[in-house]
Amino acid sequence: MEEFTQRQKKIGGILQQDLAKVLQKAATDGGLRGIIISVSKVNVTTDISVAKVYLSIFPNKEAKPLLEGIKSNKPLIRHELAQLTRHQLRRMPQLEFFIDDSLEYIDGIERSLKGEDNPLDNPDLLDKRKKH
Repeated sequence: MEEFTQRQKKIGGILQQDLAKVLQKAATDGGLRGIIISVSKVNVTTDISVAKVYLSIFPNKEAKPLLEGIKSNKPLIRHELAQLTRHQLRRMPQLEFFIDDSLEYIDGIERSLKGEDNPLDNPDLLDKRKKH
């Protein structure tokens, strides 16, 4: 587990808030209705050069194409974010976007615990083991 300094946590929090504003504004301006984009976590490296941004996108079926669109517009998003944080940050870190699928994972565990998805009844539910 990585240890984060107070500075990294503070910058991550600032980026998380402002990035949520930028992405939600871009989604509504782009005509995407009914899609919720939330920034679940931002991890910043110790030298503040890279920020790993974890996005939670609902509905989940829209996540992959939307993530590709966000990655292709990375310079524009970074510029918008730099404008919002210009009084708080000297340098804007490079942004790396990832999908946060933890809610889907938790939902799968809950279904399994309730007995809805029983891997004994349906072995296709289990991930296939990779042979080395």
